[in-house]
Amino acid sequence: MVTSISKEEVAHVADLAKLTFTDEELEAYTSQLQDIVSLVDKMAEVDTDGVAPTFSVTRNVNHLREDKAENWHEKKALLKQAPEEAADLIKVPAILQGGEEA
Repeated sequence: MVTSISKEEVAHVADLAKLTFTDEELEAYTSQLQDIVSLVDKMAEVDTDGVAPTFSVTRNVNHLREDKAENWHEKKALLKQAPEEAADLIKVPAILQGGEEA
């Protein structure tokens, strides 16, 4: 299977992502993406029948604790330590433009 990437397709995806490229950059990115797609096409030719999927190359295991609320009943004590509170919540400054403080 030979998949081809055109300069117009790269320009279209760049436009969707709100990116602007010069003609030289489009040529370079088109070439790089074509190389990547060609490599993926080449890898698709490899016979992998009977090969177990690899999910991780290490034997590391995530050890997770039970997701259990602790000290949930101490809300009033926590709110007393907060610099400001409103509507039974900790009041913080707005961080998004155009937003108002709660």
